[in-house]
Amino acid sequence: MGLLSRMFPAALAAAGVSGFASAETLTAAPDRPLQALLDGARPGDVVELAPGEYHGSLRIDRPLQLVGSRDAVLNAGGADNVITVSAPDVTVRGLTIRGSGRDLQAMNSGIFLQKTAERASIENNRLVGNLFGVYVHGAQGSRVVHNEIEGLRGGRLSEAGNGVSLWNAPDVTIADNTFRYGRDGIFTISSRKDRFIGNRFEQVRFAIHYMYTNDSEVSGNVSIGNHVGYAIMYSNRLVIRGNISDHDRDHGLLFNYANYAEIDGNRVTGGPLGTVMDKAADDNPADERGMLPQSKRESTLKSGPEKCVFIYNTNHNKFRNNWFERCAIGVHFTAGSEGNEITGNAFVNNANQVKYVGTRHLDWSTGGRGNYWSDNPAFDLNGDGIADTAYRPNDLIDRVLWTAPAAKVLINSPAVQVIRWAQAQFPALLPGGVVDSHPLISPPGRRGAEEARR
Repeated sequence: MGLLSRMFPAALAAAGVSGFASAETLTAAPDRPLQALLDGARPGDVVELAPGEYHGSLRIDRPLQLVGSRDAVLNAGGADNVITVSAPDVTVRGLTIRGSGRDLQAMNSGIFLQKTAERASIENNRLVGNLFGVYVHGAQGSRVVHNEIEGLRGGRLSEAGNGVSLWNAPDVTIADNTFRYGRDGIFTISSRKDRFIGNRFEQVRFAIHYMYTNDSEVSGNVSIGNHVGYAIMYSNRLVIRGNISDHDRDHGLLFNYANYAEIDGNRVTGGPLGTVMDKAADDNPADERGMLPQSKRESTLKSGPEKCVFIYNTNHNKFRNNWFERCAIGVHFTAGSEGNEITGNAFVNNANQVKYVGTRHLDWSTGGRGNYWSDNPAFDLNGDGIADTAYRPNDLIDRVLWTAPAAKVLINSPAVQVIRWAQAQFPALLPGGVVDSHPLISPPGRRGAEEARR
């Protein structure tokens, strides 16, 4: 029996069931020292906070649950971390957490997970007015889910922290959180195999900022009105799927030294809400193909992203089934990016669909299927869904305007019009650049549009 009694807790632990047979629920009150209660708790205990405000910084150094309601407020009073976790298998759930210090070098946070805080679970909390919301500092296997995280407001952006920062912490899930204010919503560096899923970001610099983080997933997130939606830098083998960038200021998607990624089913939308474009398209269904006069089209872009997608020295990625609409530039493609597959995407009503300054010829179609271009006036006589002629988004005049913007004063001159007519009649005169040899005659699908409206 002695052997069985020793084996049974081990079997429970192996099955994922707590082996703490003597675990208790301890009730905390604002008029009693909370740290002393935590220090006296045993592994597996539940420490439940009664409503009220609890002052001072806390440290959790054993596996337990710290739970309560939003009326239970932990306030560090502007010094250090509000909660520092050093033990594995800790849960912090349902609380309001505020008042961290403001020391960037010390990484003062609402909740700071040390490397030894593996498998932490941060759930359903409201973190407000902290320098960093949650800092996952090497705590692999942790979860940050269903939290409301509001950073610092009103100060310099360089002096603010991020909603969630993640460093060298593999197998972390950050899901279904709401982020507002502060620097970046989620910032990750030097990690791998992480998942950022179903989060919402408003009024931050970058919604999601990737640095040196590989083999990870970014899916189902929504970025609204930020400087940049998704900044992917120095990272490999990512899955970026089903995200929305709605009226982000500079870029919807930004790729810098990012390689071997799958970028699928994302939507980037610019232009002010309820634009003249929308009304004109309703009044004139033919404008589904983007044939509004240029002056009216440009008037819709004042609050849209400068670039739906910026691709810089980014190689061997697959851009498929994305929707890029009403940006100043649909795709800016530069710095020797090679081996990218760009097919099945929709480029809708962008002032410039593509900006590529280079001499190489790039065909953006694969397997006889290209992309949809709203300003392509081509025909489809055999009804196969593929335009009968290739689409070229740029010509020699575009390259001149990009390298010498002062030349815009000549854009309507007879000489320029003759050059453009000659290029249209004799394609051999066209410089190297992007060509879609099998452009789609209609958008590949409206699912992204419907999801964005919802």
